[in-house]
Amino acid sequence: MKMVEDQVSGIHSLKNTQDDVALMHQIGFSAYRFSISWSRILPSGNLKGGINQAGINYYNKLINELLSKGIKPFVTIFHWDTPQGLEDAYGGFRGAEIVNDFRDYADICFKNFGDRVKHWMTLNEPLTVVQQGYALGIMAPGRCSKFTNPNCTAGDGATEPYVVGHNLILAHGAAHEVYREKYKVSQKGQVGIALNGGWNLPYTESAVDKLAAARALAFTFDYFMEPLVTGKYPVDMVNNVKGGRLPTFTAKQSKMLKGSYDFIGINYYSSSYAKNVPCSTENVTLLSDLCASVTGVREGVPIGPKGIRDLVLYAKYKFKDPVMYITENGRDEASVTGKILLKDSDRIDYYARHLEMVREAVSVGANVKGFFAWSLLDNFEWSNGYTVRFGLVYVDYNDGGKRYLKKSAHWFRKFLHHKKNN
Repeated sequence: MKMVEDQVSGIHSLKNTQDDVALMHQIGFSAYRFSISWSRILPSGNLKGGINQAGINYYNKLINELLSKGIKPFVTIFHWDTPQGLEDAYGGFRGAEIVNDFRDYADICFKNFGDRVKHWMTLNEPLTVVQQGYALGIMAPGRCSKFTNPNCTAGDGATEPYVVGHNLILAHGAAHEVYREKYKVSQKGQVGIALNGGWNLPYTESAVDKLAAARALAFTFDYFMEPLVTGKYPVDMVNNVKGGRLPTFTAKQSKMLKGSYDFIGINYYSSSYAKNVPCSTENVTLLSDLCASVTGVREGVPIGPKGIRDLVLYAKYKFKDPVMYITENGRDEASVTGKILLKDSDRIDYYARHLEMVREAVSVGANVKGFFAWSLLDNFEWSNGYTVRFGLVYVDYNDGGKRYLKKSAHWFRKFLHHKKNN
């Protein structure tokens, strides 16, 4: 699949800061979630290589522009762009050294932006990093077992995903700790994490499929949520990951992790049915350890928007009623070369139905404080490049990145105007 067409020049976010913030204001959004690029702040990934002041200046400009329009910045510290210098030095998130380097990087972010940024997410979708980067090898750094993906030149899908997941969790805990110790009192901000997950229903009403659905949650959403609440991995992971492949937290690490969040971000797109399958004894990977197969449909029917409601309520009841934000939700359409497509009624329907399900969850007590559409602009998607479009705003990649409001942007404008006045 060709992910980037010839002559495509991207969205030029760097030079369009003022105009893009004006678009947000025009639509009526009150908050904007963006990520900071680690290497833009620390070119080598650590303090030894120095701090890039130009990078700090750019984010200050963006933050100040947002605030001037009454838009709150919600900032993600890590969205998958591990600095190449750290990958070369010790294998990136395969190396325990990254925990301290991430702490230093987060400290710089808090110090330079925390007087104005009051909502931080340490990591975006650590599960995606683990699954796609180290079990399937289809995203950076492209490591996996050869039997899973012949394109992988190195990796071990049975062990590396768990090591990486462990270090991601500890990096989150370290960043939360430094904020609490150095900045919480003066800046009065909040630190959370953005976790992806879908709801899982049993494929049949059999006892084994019900257990498979529970395991599917344990190996996805609970994988990263449970350590932040209890300081331990989910029991299903402990039971299913054989041969000492699942790392353990020391007593000190467990203490650091417990309660290491002020809110939880949920990135939700769709849900799955889970069916029990025999556990693998050969060609074992993170993905086979859950001893279940998952599918998006059952007899041709998907779970639909109600999955977002059920996942939010599950998080409420299992994990001590956390403050939650829906930090990503949206749908894409195929990018058609040479055509500016602005009529996206399917996207409007998707948002309307999912927002209704979030409203239902709130009506029975879920502590959801906000909702972020993915995404404001068409953009480069990690898995699909420029072949799909998620934006509320169309970006013409072949004409300098010109912006055009889609029908969904106008829908949101009316929706938010009605909400504001009621």
